[in-house]
Amino acid sequence: MNKVLVIAEAGVNHNGSLDMALALVDAAKAAGADVVKFQTFKAKNLVTKEAQQAEYQSRNSGQAESQFAMLSRLELSFEAHLQLQAHCKAQGIAFLSTAFDSESLAFLVDTLGLETLKIPSGELTNAPFVLEHARRSCRLIVSTGMATLREIEAALGVIAFGLTAPLDAPPSEAAFAAAYASAEGQAALRQKVCLLHCTTEYPAPLNDIHLNAMATMAGAFGLEVGYSDHSAGISIPIAATALGAQVIEKHFTLDRQLPGPDHKASLEPDELKAMVQGIRDVSLALGSGQKGPQPSEIKNKPVARKSLVATAAIKAGEPFNAGNLGCKRPGTGLSPYRYWALLGTKALRDYQEGELIDG
Repeated sequence: MNKVLVIAEAGVNHNGSLDMALALVDAAKAAGADVVKFQTFKAKNLVTKEAQQAEYQSRNSGQAESQFAMLSRLELSFEAHLQLQAHCKAQGIAFLSTAFDSESLAFLVDTLGLETLKIPSGELTNAPFVLEHARRSCRLIVSTGMATLREIEAALGVIAFGLTAPLDAPPSEAAFAAAYASAEGQAALRQKVCLLHCTTEYPAPLNDIHLNAMATMAGAFGLEVGYSDHSAGISIPIAATALGAQVIEKHFTLDRQLPGPDHKASLEPDELKAMVQGIRDVSLALGSGQKGPQPSEIKNKPVARKSLVATAAIKAGEPFNAGNLGCKRPGTGLSPYRYWALLGTKALRDYQEGELIDG
């Protein structure tokens, strides 16, 4: 079984409380997730003081305020991150966080030592920041919400350049395109990058999700693909697993009724556990793709299949015909494929009705 990586996205659902963040780690571990992911930012580095909330943020939080005011309340200190990482290690679940500014990115790599980084959908076109990620030579999980294939390819060009070009090489759109087109750049992308299909709305309407876009992305870029889910419930990420997603990311919360921008579009712990189990079940059921009798079903072959039988009494020397030769269970005798070969030939012995025909 190719195990799907399940990322439980705590995000900012800790509401700025370290105790709540630690409880989210415990809930993610209890649900069976592989990774619990947070968001690392300094509000002053991320938004202007005048930037307004997204419509879903004001709708879900129930209050209209600036992004700066909202994010300032949701910001966790770097010290809190150290405690979170230590708690994850003690619990046996991987710690991950998304950086939204250069200071936070440096902290995640240089202080916390992360070897995997997540580039969120909103930063996909922020080429200087994407380049900063690439130059860290970490594994990159790249969300593609709101993006066209052209924008994804452009970001992959930045990443290919960052992974392969000397540090003193001047960045440019032409240099990014050349890196993307090179064999070295393509090899680096295959080694380091997973693309996540995503619809950036909370919750995402079902008719805007288009899970088949995962196959489009895999075909266009030849990279591992996954799915970052913002839909309500658990059915869509499970379906994404059935369609071949290698990574599933899903927001969760301790309580959907808590105040904050993301709680209402998040799973509660029991739902997260059910989603993880569904993903594991589907992953196991997908198997290898090999078609053939399986160990659990072989014992049923004699019971379910049929053999050639005498449908009427037959005397030795009497020809087999459509009136005295047929197919019935069990499947322990001659194969029904021999039916036509036996028609018109003579029985070598007497047969009672219902008796299996010998070879």
